[in-house]
Amino acid sequence: MIEKNMLPQEYLSLASVQASEESALLDRQNVVGVALGTKWSGGTDTGEKAITVLVDTKLPSELLRDDDLIPAKLSGVPTDVQQVGVLQAGRTIATPKVNGASPSLAEAPAPPLRQVEAPREAVDPLTLARRFRPAFGGLSVGHFQITAGTYGTAVYDATSLPGIPPRFYILSNNHVLANTNAAAIGDPILQPGPFDGGVIPSDIIARLSRYVPIKFITPGQPAPLNFVDAAVAEGQFHDLDRRIFWVGDLRGVNPAPTVGLVVQKTGRTTSWTTGRITNINATVDVNYGGGRVARFANQLLTTNMSAGGDSGSIVAELDNDFAVGLLFAGSPAVTVVNRITLVEAALGIRVYP
Repeated sequence: MIEKNMLPQEYLSLASVQASEESALLDRQNVVGVALGTKWSGGTDTGEKAITVLVDTKLPSELLRDDDLIPAKLSGVPTDVQQVGVLQAGRTIATPKVNGASPSLAEAPAPPLRQVEAPREAVDPLTLARRFRPAFGGLSVGHFQITAGTYGTAVYDATSLPGIPPRFYILSNNHVLANTNAAAIGDPILQPGPFDGGVIPSDIIARLSRYVPIKFITPGQPAPLNFVDAAVAEGQFHDLDRRIFWVGDLRGVNPAPTVGLVVQKTGRTTSWTTGRITNINATVDVNYGGGRVARFANQLLTTNMSAGGDSGSIVAELDNDFAVGLLFAGSPAVTVVNRITLVEAALGIRVYP
């Protein structure tokens, strides 16, 4: 899907070819996504712009039917086939692995990343599975009937009425705060999430306010397009902090991140990690378990920088802490991210004052 205002100029012509070929590509055996990126050869990025075809598993050509083979070029544009595995949202939660001791959030707010030499080793991931008030971005959170995800950051309504105090919300995914469409508005949100010991009523930090419903694929029918897996839950101002552990305050929003941008996130399971945007304008099929698959368009893909429980993390530029997206799915090879501007528009919020 083409979103010209969100694409670098150099990718516009490729996006037109992608739009015309995408549906046929996604119908091929083993294909789980189509995106824009660069061509790799022998494990090296050649820098040549290409249409990336994402497959579950790379198979020898002799095991594929002729109509399932990916052509070397589409309308003169090079293709690049990348094995990514099954893309999943709400992956199995793991207990964070302890790499070392760290100060508490209350005693030592996160320093700016660029001033830290080896922050991942300095952070005890179990910190992010504990209860904190006020709560910070990166902590464990979840609807009372799920396991746990990640508190992205605290956000405001996009517009507010004069003289009326603004409402304050936790931003995370639909599958974290709204139990993948199954929740009711007003349901309790726990910090930490239930998997990490959160219980009703002592750990209620917010109430589900609104979410964007996820539309799933029905076999035999055209796949509906989703753009975000996102929700907000309203809490008390004094309980919610905009700062993200080990990142600090977001300093702005990047509406058009491009291939090669180095990014960071703090999540409940893998703590602080960095990655690089490998693909933009991605259309991907994401597995939600129970046979449910949803197609998402205009997504960002990064190198693998997450695991189950990190869903809901804010992904930001490493150099300047500008938000680029909301992490919601992944595989052992890649992480899938909603564009932050689409999240803001869909929920009527702003992540930066």
